[in-house]
Amino acid sequence: MEPVALAVDKLKAFAKSSQDFVDELIHRRDNSARRNPIQILKRLQREAFTDLMKLRDRQDKVERVLSFYKTSKGTPFQEASTHVRGEVDLLGALLVMDDVDEKNCDALSRAGIRTGIDSRFTFETTINQKDTLAAEFVASQKGKGYLGDVSGQSLFLDKVSYQVNASDWLSVVAIPLGARCRDVAVTTISSHQGKGLTELSSHGPPLLNQHSGSGIGVMVRKSNVVASLAQFVSGLGMQPGSDSMGHCFSTFGQVVCQLPRGIKLSLLGLHHVPQSLSQHVSLGPLTIPVRLFKRHRAPETVVEVEASTPSMSASTPANVSAGSIALMLESELDEITRIEGWIEMHKSNPKHLQWAVTVSDDSEDSFGWAISLSGMVGDPTNRDRFQAESYLKLNMGKRFSLKPGLTYVADGNARLTAFMLRSNWSL
Repeated sequence: MEPVALAVDKLKAFAKSSQDFVDELIHRRDNSARRNPIQILKRLQREAFTDLMKLRDRQDKVERVLSFYKTSKGTPFQEASTHVRGEVDLLGALLVMDDVDEKNCDALSRAGIRTGIDSRFTFETTINQKDTLAAEFVASQKGKGYLGDVSGQSLFLDKVSYQVNASDWLSVVAIPLGARCRDVAVTTISSHQGKGLTELSSHGPPLLNQHSGSGIGVMVRKSNVVASLAQFVSGLGMQPGSDSMGHCFSTFGQVVCQLPRGIKLSLLGLHHVPQSLSQHVSLGPLTIPVRLFKRHRAPETVVEVEASTPSMSASTPANVSAGSIALMLESELDEITRIEGWIEMHKSNPKHLQWAVTVSDDSEDSFGWAISLSGMVGDPTNRDRFQAESYLKLNMGKRFSLKPGLTYVADGNARLTAFMLRSNWSL
């Protein structure tokens, strides 16, 4: 048995030595492969590609989570940007008149001369890349009555508007506070570039500058025609000689036609429908009462009321509709000179007309000028008015301008001349 066991041990030793020899050859080949630069670069490339794929998978997961959060809990204001525009307007006057009395002060007010400082700041936020939300704050020292009214006002919110540009031919604007007809009208000049020395030469027909409370308007554009339609509601407050309060519903419309040779013809109309309440009540701002039915009094009660209040008929005109119609014509004489004129007729008295004609060069160059003639005929108080003004425009940079000028007013028997200076600073 011993020779057999010895032979087995020799075979095991030979097999082990053979395995060690083979293992040594394999390890040498692996080590030589690992020491090869090409193999090292391939191995690093495979590892880098694997790491990049893992990072890409993680990035896709994060983007899916963020997109889900934006669509589920996001708001239109997350990517909105707000722009601030400021404007400071100053107007001073040296008046030459026979006497400082009520007649001359009233003529000054009717001529639209508002002296003082007016500051205006507008915050505009673009939403969804097409819509615009705007809030306008105003601080004004300009009086609205006689020369003695110089109390002024601190900074307050004057207007809030939201404009939706649905397409290239349709836009809608909603103005819950501080609406005027000029906010929904089709305009062709900027707010500060076309300002003259008085309101008549600055804002066009008076119906465009009337405060109308809250409103909503629609503007449609089609080739050479632009149409605007708006509905307003404003609080009337106390009626003169009455104990009632109410609201006034106003409808504004405008059609602008682009004619050859740069001529624009505009037809404007404003219609008022007062709605008075029977009692002295105040329902608060942005509140419109609607009466579904009306109680009928007994015939004898009506007779007693009519007998006891003979002045009832005097308050009836408070509910009569009113309005006015205006026609505007604008034309460009050359690249920088333009002429515009307008005439406004009142519905209650067709003979009551207001008009104005202006020739101006309000370019952004260093020098400009303007001449304006305006007037009123058929006034119910028999006080016809004629007014002439002229000024030079001195641009000192792109944001500041000076306008020295002269204004002459003949209002009834009142005559006055004003040497005026207007400055405008845009921020």
